[in-house]
Amino acid sequence: MEKKVDNIDKQNLRQIIIDSPKQIKDGLKLAEGININGNFNSLMISGMGGSSLPANILRIYLNDLYVRNPEKNKRFGIFQNRSYSLPPEAYENCLNFFSSYSGNTEETILSFKEAVKNNLPSVGFASGGKILEMCQENSIPCVVIPSGIQPRYAIGYSFAAMFQVLSNMGMVENKAEELIGLSRKLEKTMLALEEKGRELAGKLVGKIPVIYSSAKFKSLAMIWKIKINENAKIPSFYNFYPELNHNEMIGYTLPQGKFHVITLLDKNDHPQNIKRMEITAEMLKEKGIGTTIIEIENDNIFNTIFSTLLLGDWVSYYLALAYNQDPTPVEMVEDLKKRLEQSA
Repeated sequence: MEKKVDNIDKQNLRQIIIDSPKQIKDGLKLAEGININGNFNSLMISGMGGSSLPANILRIYLNDLYVRNPEKNKRFGIFQNRSYSLPPEAYENCLNFFSSYSGNTEETILSFKEAVKNNLPSVGFASGGKILEMCQENSIPCVVIPSGIQPRYAIGYSFAAMFQVLSNMGMVENKAEELIGLSRKLEKTMLALEEKGRELAGKLVGKIPVIYSSAKFKSLAMIWKIKINENAKIPSFYNFYPELNHNEMIGYTLPQGKFHVITLLDKNDHPQNIKRMEITAEMLKEKGIGTTIIEIENDNIFNTIFSTLLLGDWVSYYLALAYNQDPTPVEMVEDLKKRLEQSA
C-alpha cells in the first residue's frame, strides 16, 4: 500500500482529517449569539449528503446528554429530512435547521422555501450560496461555515454550531468548554488512530466492506460506509444489530461477492447484543467471510462518536490510496448535477 501520497492525495485530505478536531471550537464560536424565540417540542434538521451527517451524530450526543442530566436538558424530538419537502413534524411547534455546506443543495433549498412560505422558525447553516442568500433576504439567522473542503469533512463545524444554537436557546446545557477540552484530547490520539486505520484498510483491499453496529450507533456505521464510498470510490454497506440477525445475515448463505464485515462493538451495549455480534462473526467466518470486531471507545459519548468517525476516516483514506484514488473529489456526484441541469 506504499504510494507517493502527494501524487494521489492532491488536495491534502490527510491534513484536513488531522485538523478536524479544531472544528469543534470554531463551530461553537460561529454560532455565538444566534437565537430563536420559542418553546419548541421538536427539532427538524433538513440536509443531504455530507451536510446531513452532523444531524445524525447530534442525535446520539443529545440523547445521551438528556439521559445523563434530564434536569438541565430539555426532552424534545429530533427529526431528519432528506427530501424536497418538509414532513408534517416540521410544522408542529418545531424548530427547523437547514444544513447545506455549499448553500446550493436543491432538496434543502426547496424545503427551506417551504419553511419561509409558511413562516416556520428556522436557522440556516451554510458556507454561502442560496441558503445564505435566502436567510439574508428573510431576516433568518444563518451560521456561516468556513468553505473550501468537502461537506463530509465539515461535520465538526456544523455539529458544534447546531449544539451552540440549542444551548443559546436553553434547550440543552452549556457544554462548550467541555467539548473544546475533549476535542483537544482527541487531537493527541490522531496518529494512533491513523496507524490503526491504515492497518485495517489493508484487510479491506479487494473486498466489499460491510459495517455493522448497535442500533444506538448505527449512524456511525452509516458514516463509515459513506466515507468509504466517497473516498475509496467502492461499494460499501451498513446495518445494525439486532435487526440484521433477522434478515441480512441470511444473505451470506450465497454471498455473491468478496465481503469483509467490520463490527463496531460497544462494550456497554446490551449483553445479548454483544453475544449476537460475537456469534454472528463466528458464523460469518464459517461461511468464509472476513470479519473484524472493533471495540469502540466509550469513556464519554463525544469521544465515542468522534474517535470512531476518525478511525473510519483513516480506513477510507488509506483504502483510497491503495486503489490509487484521490480521496477528495466526488466526480460522479458532480457529473449527476450537470446532467440534471442539462435535463431541466
